[in-house]
Amino acid sequence: MRFLIAILIFSLIILFHELGHFLLAKKNGIRVNEFSLGLGPTLFGVTKGETKYSLKLFPFGGACMMEGEDEESDDAKAFGKKSVWARISVVAAGPLFNFILAFALAFLLICCIGVDVPNVSDVSKGSPAEAAGIQGGDVIVKINQKNIHFYREVSMYTFFYPGETLDITYERNGERRVATVTPSYYEEDGRYRIGILNRHEREKGNVLTNLKYSVYEVKYWIWSTLQSLKMLVTGRVSANELSGPVGIVKSIGDVYETSKEDGSFYIFINMLNFAILLTSNLGVMNLLPLPALDGGRLVFLLLEAVRKKKVDPEKEGMVHFVGIMLLMGLMVLVMFNDIRKLFL
Repeated sequence: MRFLIAILIFSLIILFHELGHFLLAKKNGIRVNEFSLGLGPTLFGVTKGETKYSLKLFPFGGACMMEGEDEESDDAKAFGKKSVWARISVVAAGPLFNFILAFALAFLLICCIGVDVPNVSDVSKGSPAEAAGIQGGDVIVKINQKNIHFYREVSMYTFFYPGETLDITYERNGERRVATVTPSYYEEDGRYRIGILNRHEREKGNVLTNLKYSVYEVKYWIWSTLQSLKMLVTGRVSANELSGPVGIVKSIGDVYETSKEDGSFYIFINMLNFAILLTSNLGVMNLLPLPALDGGRLVFLLLEAVRKKKVDPEKEGMVHFVGIMLLMGLMVLVMFNDIRKLFL
C-alpha cells in the first residue's frame, strides 16, 4: 500500500508538469503527437484527435511529445514554426504548473492545520538568544535579509548558514527590535543553534490569510531547494546523499508507515506535505539552466529572442544530447545509491 501511494504521488506531480506543457502547446496551436505518463514500453494507449494518450511501463516520468520539438518539421503546427514567445510559454509552463500545484496543495494543508508561527515560547538558559535579550513571547520576523513567516525557517536558516552571525529582527508588544546573535555549536545533535524554543504552535486564519501563507509556503520550499543545491555545489553534501525516484518512493513509504500509528488524518497531512516538497523541487530543478532540462531550453529560446535569430538547431541538439547523456549517467548513479541504501 505504501509504495502504491508513493507512486501515485510521484505520478501526479509528473503528470501535472507535463500537463502544463500540453495545455500551452494546445493553446498555441502546436501538434502534440503523444502525451504519456511513465517511461518505457507502452502498456495502454488511445488516440483522440491528433494526440495519442498512453501509459508506460515505468511510472517514473512522463512526456509531452510535440511535433518538431527536437527535429525539423514542415508541419505548420510544428513546435519550431511558432513564435519564440509561444515556445517560451510552452517550455516554461511545466515548471510553472509544478508551482501552481504546490500552491494548491499548500492551501489545502494550511486550511487543515494552520501555520507554524515563528513565536518564541522560551529560550534556553545560557543560550546565544538569551544573551542577546530575546525572550519568550517575542515573534521572529526577519533573520538578516530574509523575512521569516514560519518557525521552521529559523532552524533551517541556522542549518544552511552554520555559525554565521545573525541579525534577528523580532517584535515585542508591537515594537520591532534587532538582536545580533552568533549561534553556538551543540555536540549532541551536531549542529549550530541559537537556543530559541517553540511549542509547535500553529495558527489558523481565514481564506485570504491562508492564500497568503500558501505563497509563503511555496517560497519556503523553493528557497530550501536552492539552498540544498548550493550545499551540493560547494561540497557540503556529496552526490551520494542525493535521492532519485527509488529513494523518494522509499522515503514516502517510510513516512506513510510511521504516520499509520497516528491515524488516517496524519497520513493525509504528511503525504500532502511530501507532495508540496516534491512538486516545488521538480519545478526548481527543471528551471536550472542545464542542457536537456526546461531551463536549458529556455536559455536557447531567450538567446533567440534577444538575437532575433534561431540558434543553429544542430548545435543546440548536440548540447541537449550531451546534457541527456550526462543526466542519464547521474540518474544511474543516484539509482544505484538508492538501491544500495535499501540493503544497508
